[in-house]
Amino acid sequence: MKRSSLAFLCLVQSVFAAPFGEQISKSGIKHSFLITGTKTAIVDENCEIVWEVKAKSRDGEVLPNGNVLVAFANEVKEFTRDNKVVFHYKLADGNKEISTAKRLKGGNTLIAEMGAKPRILEITPEGKVAVEVPVKPETDNTHMQIRMARKLPNGNYLVPHLLAFAIKEYSPNGEIVRTIKTDLPELGGRPKRNWPFTAILLEDGRIMANLTNGNKTVIFDKDGKINWVFANAQCADPCGGQFLANGNVVACQYGSRGDTMPDAIEINANKEVVWEFKVPKFRGVHEIHVLTTNGKPAGGRR
Repeated sequence: MKRSSLAFLCLVQSVFAAPFGEQISKSGIKHSFLITGTKTAIVDENCEIVWEVKAKSRDGEVLPNGNVLVAFANEVKEFTRDNKVVFHYKLADGNKEISTAKRLKGGNTLIAEMGAKPRILEITPEGKVAVEVPVKPETDNTHMQIRMARKLPNGNYLVPHLLAFAIKEYSPNGEIVRTIKTDLPELGGRPKRNWPFTAILLEDGRIMANLTNGNKTVIFDKDGKINWVFANAQCADPCGGQFLANGNVVACQYGSRGDTMPDAIEINANKEVVWEFKVPKFRGVHEIHVLTTNGKPAGGRR
């Protein structure tokens, strides 16, 4: 299907519901997905918004029960599809920002806080602190301390540290057991500002990372060596992302500017952009959770 034809499918909608942007793919890929950032919404495969909260957000995911878990700057909420709040956590006194919200297998919610006491938390469904892991961001700049933390199958936590140019793996007692550097000479060193934002453990042990101001999406091997790099004109301040079950990478382009740049892209193993999500006069897709691809569950890791 031609690019113009696919865009037309998204643009031809009911006069009662204007589409939110367009999905562009030469091979006809159409996704439904949750986005957080300037807008917090679920967009279906026809580019229509099917759920929305009128607030800016940081991180989020659609849970297996259909509810939506969202991290805002100073709180985390779980919403039903009719926007009833069924889980709520407020930022602790003394801290200033929240960067992470991820539901864990046991039912706890993983939350990352930044500020005077930067830490990783596991919060029970009742709102109690079950686990607290202090982190060492090496900076007092609250906003630049840490980003999207994730819990690993071994019980440790993978945490991107922006100004440290490092992805650190923490044990539950706060010990740093592994560090993956993002200021490697092969990536241009520190002058390229390869600040790690997303760190996702893949099934084979590699780690996918979006490097914001460095405008790169990178896959590191288990030893922290570079395995794969995507960096081109469409890569603009990538923040959140997802490694799909088909092996492709989806990355938000938070720094997209102008109507010619996509707000999110999908990249295959050959470093070809096979899908774009583009919204005119819009900027700010911070995180994405791809739900379906052409009517089937997308799967993957994020």
